[in-house]
Amino acid sequence: MSDILWPQGFVPGFTDNYCSNEVIVTGLTVEDLWPLLNTPHLWPTYYSNSANTRFHDGKGPDLENGVRFYFETFGFPVEAKVVEHVAPVRGQPARIAWHGWAGSTAEDRLDVHHAWLIEELSGGRVRVLTQETQVGKPARALAKAKPNPMINGHQDWLDGLVGAAR
Repeated sequence: MSDILWPQGFVPGFTDNYCSNEVIVTGLTVEDLWPLLNTPHLWPTYYSNSANTRFHDGKGPDLENGVRFYFETFGFPVEAKVVEHVAPVRGQPARIAWHGWAGSTAEDRLDVHHAWLIEELSGGRVRVLTQETQVGKPARALAKAKPNPMINGHQDWLDGLVGAAR
């Protein structure tokens, strides 16, 4: 199976927080899932922890490499820039990743790398993997929280994505 591609400064194990969630399902294709993930204004329709999505610079409604967008999640207003965007192509995984940030001081600054991978597996299965690394004081607090809000929230996002595609 394929892996997430990590930029320098966001490699798991060297950041303040890391979470990984995945599902493997049958009865869906990469093409069924892609539009729901690649179109941020659809996120709130299946993931209640996402709100107020909008694009900068007249872009949108779909993500593309280099595009800047905004959304709210986990109580954070997140500015983001797509840093990896590989649309579905037979024989290779589809990928989306963004650098997101919130806050402006040492106390409230949070930087994240949130990556998604959707790939076809044998036997008519599809794997959806999402992983996120975080840097900053808020990330250290999230890493200590029990239950882990990132793991639980991202699982809700995966479950909602699959449910919406069905």
